[in-house]
Amino acid sequence: MILYLDCIGGAAGDMLLGALLDAGATVAGLERLGVEGLEVRTGKAERHGIVATTVTVTGAAEQPHRDWLSIRAQIDAAGFPERVTARAQAAFERLARAEAAIHDTVPERVHFHEVGAVDAIGEVCGVALALESLGVERVVCSPLPAGRGFVKAAHGSLPLPAPATLKLLEGAPVYGVEIAAELVTPTGAALVAALAASYGPIPAMTLACTGYGAGGRDLAERPNVVRAILGAEAAASSAVSLIEANLDDLIPELAPDAAQACFAAGALDVWTAPVQMKKGRPGFVLSALARPHDERAVAEAMLTQTSTLGVRIARYDRIELERDSWTVEVGGEPVRVKVGRLGGRVVNLAPEHADCERAARITGEPVKAVWARALAAAHEGRA
Repeated sequence: MILYLDCIGGAAGDMLLGALLDAGATVAGLERLGVEGLEVRTGKAERHGIVATTVTVTGAAEQPHRDWLSIRAQIDAAGFPERVTARAQAAFERLARAEAAIHDTVPERVHFHEVGAVDAIGEVCGVALALESLGVERVVCSPLPAGRGFVKAAHGSLPLPAPATLKLLEGAPVYGVEIAAELVTPTGAALVAALAASYGPIPAMTLACTGYGAGGRDLAERPNVVRAILGAEAAASSAVSLIEANLDDLIPELAPDAAQACFAAGALDVWTAPVQMKKGRPGFVLSALARPHDERAVAEAMLTQTSTLGVRIARYDRIELERDSWTVEVGGEPVRVKVGRLGGRVVNLAPEHADCERAARITGEPVKAVWARALAAAHEGRA
């Protein structure tokens, strides 16, 4: 599942959590934090005709003063699922490092003041639990609006966006708006920075559901909401160039050298196919697939390394699986396994043949046996 955060009115912890709850998420297990009196209350609010979910996190009146070390220990002790813990810890670590940079101290001893309050702890861990309940694998975020003005904080009156917020959003796309309000809070910025794999428009997906989370104020200029858009990720599409040459006078022994030169120039794949040329002469087509930015280099490699006087180029869209690799052991030797995913689901596993050959030489087993054992180990690790 992919989540797109459409930060129409900005981003705050309560808005993000409200949007996820509105989309059907739960925060079951939040009580494991051991925060006295911790409670999540939801309601409804209308923002420019949009009915959205509001969230209020409360706790007992008397709470200990918390720094990052104590919050980190509290989250670790909660026994959340591994990904929930990692996401919550990542958000608070970013908060600590941003505050430390602003106040010239070490992250471990940052006292969060507003950020360390019970509501922020509940919001950060609540968002992490909500993402897990929805099965979210990847988060993409829209550009973020930045308001103007000042906000009162423990250290005094701070300009907007708050210094910690700006630090947290380094690398994220932002745009200014003439609204005298804090549109992105430090908690919201930390969650976005920790969760978003990328920023931009809505990615290709099969839409499953949406949810709206409301901010506390009703802004005149725009709906003060965050929209959570969830769906199954579509296979990625990318542009590729097909570079080809017909050859009937190239010494066949030179074809592998030409193919290798194309690979060295950036080709994704290179192959040959037999054809019948003019006057009945046998020949072959040398074809190379490349990204658009490598098109020229691959074409020049083909022109340099073969006898052709010209190449032809066609441009296509290619649908691709998400790709990564695992490493398994066969007879004590590492073998990489290529992994192909569609919408986050593994649909292809293929051991690297070169690794299988190397392992076979060392272990004395046939390559086909190493390949089969590597594939079995990959399937077992996946289970």
